[in-house]
Amino acid sequence: MNETIQLWEWRQKIANLYYEIRSSPDAAAAWRLWCDTRSTMFRDHPQSPIEPADRTTFEGPTTFPYDPSLRLTVQLAPVTLEQITVATGVDGDLSMHTFARTSGLEARLGGELTLYWIEGYGGGVFLPFADATSGTETYGGGRYLLDTIKGADLGVVRPDSTLVLDFNFSYFPSCAYSPRYVCPLAPSGNRLKGAVRAGERLPILKG
Repeated sequence: MNETIQLWEWRQKIANLYYEIRSSPDAAAAWRLWCDTRSTMFRDHPQSPIEPADRTTFEGPTTFPYDPSLRLTVQLAPVTLEQITVATGVDGDLSMHTFARTSGLEARLGGELTLYWIEGYGGGVFLPFADATSGTETYGGGRYLLDTIKGADLGVVRPDSTLVLDFNFSYFPSCAYSPRYVCPLAPSGNRLKGAVRAGERLPILKG
């Protein structure tokens, strides 16, 4: 199987995983499925971001315990369109623009987040963020919550214009694991003052 077919298979598995998450009536059970599936894929799949020599001993991404209080419902407010271009190495420049900003995170997390639309063929929603744990308890470049082009899609806007953001599904970009990747990181406007102790975290060093 060549690398392109392997990547196709990886993307299919991620898309199927997020379909199962969206379909589940039990958010905590869906989160456990997310943790278990990602651990298996990171260890066994040839497209894993983990370096090949490290995969046999890799125990899976480390996460905070599931916290239902960090499953939050927000309104989406319109924003002035802002165009952003990010260099992503051999993949060239990534163009995206702002299209909405959350309303409903400030009280819990000390800020709101802007959602981006990645341009190009098809396009997709992208929601990166950083918070008070970035660089200490979590990856310094921030984490992703939505990246629909790559299958990380937790749902759609409801008829009442609300969106559920479950930060327990926050994850590191691939560049957190390997210098083979160049990833778009959280813009300065998407830095939360509060600590999001949910989702993927740095491993706890054993003394």
